[in-house]
Amino acid sequence: VAVKDPTAVERANLLNMAKLSIKGLIESALSFGRTLDSDYPPLQQFFVVMEHCLKHGLKVRKSFLSYNKTIWGPLELVEKLYPEAEEIAASVRDLPGLKTPLGRARAWLRLALMQKKMADYLRCLIIQRDLLSEFYEYHALMMEEEGAVIVGLLVGLNVIDANLCVKGEDLDSQVGVIDFSMYLKSDDDLGGKERNVQIAAILDQKNYVEELNRQLNSTVSSLHARVDSLEKSNTKLIEELAIAKNNIIKLQEENHQLRSENTLILMKTQHHLEATKVDVEAELQTYKHSRQGLDEMYNEARRQLREESQLRQDMENELVVQVSMKHEIELAMKLLEKDIHEKQDTLIGLRQQLDEVKAINMEMYQKLQVSEDAMKEKNEIIGRLEDKTNQINATMKQLEQRLQQAEKAQMEAEAEDEKLKQEYVNKSESLQKEFSQKEKQLLQLETDLKIEKEWRQTLEDDLQKEKETVSHLRIETQEIINLKKEFLKLQEKNKQLKMICQDQEAALEELASKLSESKLKIEDIKEANKALQGQVWLKDKEATHCKLCEKEFSLSKRKHHCRNCGEIFCNACSDNELPLPSSPKPVRVCDSCHAILIQRCSSNVA
Repeated sequence: VAVKDPTAVERANLLNMAKLSIKGLIESALSFGRTLDSDYPPLQQFFVVMEHCLKHGLKVRKSFLSYNKTIWGPLELVEKLYPEAEEIAASVRDLPGLKTPLGRARAWLRLALMQKKMADYLRCLIIQRDLLSEFYEYHALMMEEEGAVIVGLLVGLNVIDANLCVKGEDLDSQVGVIDFSMYLKSDDDLGGKERNVQIAAILDQKNYVEELNRQLNSTVSSLHARVDSLEKSNTKLIEELAIAKNNIIKLQEENHQLRSENTLILMKTQHHLEATKVDVEAELQTYKHSRQGLDEMYNEARRQLREESQLRQDMENELVVQVSMKHEIELAMKLLEKDIHEKQDTLIGLRQQLDEVKAINMEMYQKLQVSEDAMKEKNEIIGRLEDKTNQINATMKQLEQRLQQAEKAQMEAEAEDEKLKQEYVNKSESLQKEFSQKEKQLLQLETDLKIEKEWRQTLEDDLQKEKETVSHLRIETQEIINLKKEFLKLQEKNKQLKMICQDQEAALEELASKLSESKLKIEDIKEANKALQGQVWLKDKEATHCKLCEKEFSLSKRKHHCRNCGEIFCNACSDNELPLPSSPKPVRVCDSCHAILIQRCSSNVA
């Protein structure tokens, strides 16, 4: 028959007792009323069973007066693992009537039950088994799986409300005896199954209500967060709406101004048309009296009116072209200024980088000088250490020679002793004195030998230390060589950065010169435009020859008209070209005012 482990049997018995006590406590509490006091018998038996479970497998700790075996040590660990348990531990220590650690442990269990956190506290304790091993044996209940099962059973005690008075109760002298009569079955227990079913249903409802309450709390917190975010977004939208309203009001004012300007222009054109109509009507009335040439005069008036309308249309088109050219020139100026500012920023950044590189080079040069000085000192130390090692080797050789001589002397002494024993057996009394003297000499030689061995060991240790210092110095010299290489690399990078900086400065100087030239040209063009404003174009019929070369216009010599001064040149004489950022090809420029020329059809060609 296989023999069962007695500790396993103890654990199983304690687990069954814990199950019975917890189950009986819950059932009796639900039937009696959920709020219990300290005089309730099932509650007292529950604390006794828990005390036995926590005492199982406790290690015996030695104290000054006696051996100590208490459960207060592991329970005191809980406040380090679970910060919320600090309040219970502090209140237990402050209780005036408690004098023993066992009484403090019993008070701690009662306070944990009232807080409904006994399962949480013991779960934290079970998880840290490396800490529990200081208080419990490896086969203890708290170190095995039965402890985790008991912790799971303790979660069911959260349905009970306990109102326990710990202050006036004598917890130090209580005797923990389990009353098994409470757990024996009777006839009344058979009729209590329906009541147990009802209790289970009530507990399920309670758990459902608690879970529903947790979910509602989480949804309420999420809704609060959403309300806060919506309020923030609402305030932002209100601000954006106010800004948009202000923009709409400004746009309405601008629209109103433009409409008023449009009405003024329409009124002026209507007055002009009315005046021209009045003149035409007056001329018609005057010419009605004379019938001769009436049709010719009427046709001429219509022709003049068409020419004036055509001239007006041309003037409006020219005005639009000049406005667009002005905008293009302003854009080109802004782009040029922006490029200049960006180039200046890059120049400033490159100069800062150059200053930083110079500072790094100075630091590396100083470090190199310091490292060279340290290297010289370490080389001197290495030379001294080599001299010391040579001296130590010489002393080691001398010690080895002495050791060999001592061993030879010992061998000779042993041989003489053996001969003396064989030859002078009868003369023992006289020889005992000599033998004692020889033994003393032998002891002295052995002590000398030990001293020499210890000296040799110390010298070997010193030699090992010197070798380690030499290896450290070699490593430091290698690091110094690596620092030299890095310094040379940084110098090369510094040279490359200097070259790049010089190239960029030269490029920026060229760009600045070109920009200044283009700025001067643009200013000249503006001054010429201002000076030549108000001049009238020359009619195509009147312009038959180029103003510069005085040759007649044809298919090969096309007309180019200046926008400002109104002069007309041929394509051979207008060779001046100016590049613009808005046009892909260069534009022809007038020789007198430097304005842009427009190509027009020749008078000879339709």
